[in-house]
Amino acid sequence: MSRRPPRPDRAPVTPVKLSKDEIAFVRGLVIYQDPHIVALNKPSGLSSQGGRGQVHTLDELLWAFAKPGKARPRLIHRLDRDTSGVILTARTKPAAGFLGKAMMDRKIAKTYRAIVTPGPPEPRAGIIDAPLRRDEQGREAYMRVCPADHPDAEAARSRYSTLGEAPGAALLELDPLTGRMHQLRVHLASLGRPIAGDARYGGALVVGGHPVPRLMLHAAALAFPHPSGGEMRVEAPLPQDMAGLIAGLGLG
Repeated sequence: MSRRPPRPDRAPVTPVKLSKDEIAFVRGLVIYQDPHIVALNKPSGLSSQGGRGQVHTLDELLWAFAKPGKARPRLIHRLDRDTSGVILTARTKPAAGFLGKAMMDRKIAKTYRAIVTPGPPEPRAGIIDAPLRRDEQGREAYMRVCPADHPDAEAARSRYSTLGEAPGAALLELDPLTGRMHQLRVHLASLGRPIAGDARYGGALVVGGHPVPRLMLHAAALAFPHPSGGEMRVEAPLPQDMAGLIAGLGLG
């Protein structure tokens, strides 16, 4: 699930030096680009920003698209490290400002796919309206469903629908109507339908005899106003591991 948007109008002054392999890798993630934006299909396991390890984050890898003496593209939003799918960046400061405002005004619509267990929610489609609060445990941060009158409560709403089901699992389409950290993961867990592979929030690590290698949550599409005018929709194909699990479970 996407986190709170970063500040798209700020970029580090000092470029990050990337290897040829890193440059080839991040350029291979591009699913659409023009003079204003670059949209990428982020793989699971790559931090959008602020990672703790030695491996470069996507934000740092964006220096592969910078022209000499110019800033790199700016992230407009983020995805959790283990979530795959569409992530949008702006090539110019005006485009970053335009898209940042569109994000704040909720004019950017996100569509996700998720595999949940042990079956489809009841009802099979609906809106989850459950406030969330942040819960710090050491260096880890969790989100928890809480009463609306809790002093730390943040309004959170998610739309879901069931696309397919099989014994022990279901494939859902999800539209977060707000943008809280881990929102879709926590909302589905609150229904007793955690996302497969989500060890943090109770997701199954084996489904129908198939091992689940990671969080089965994919940002499949992004619809947004384009900085040069009009509306645009960008889609990211499912990664092989998730597509394979869907096929293996008979959810496709």
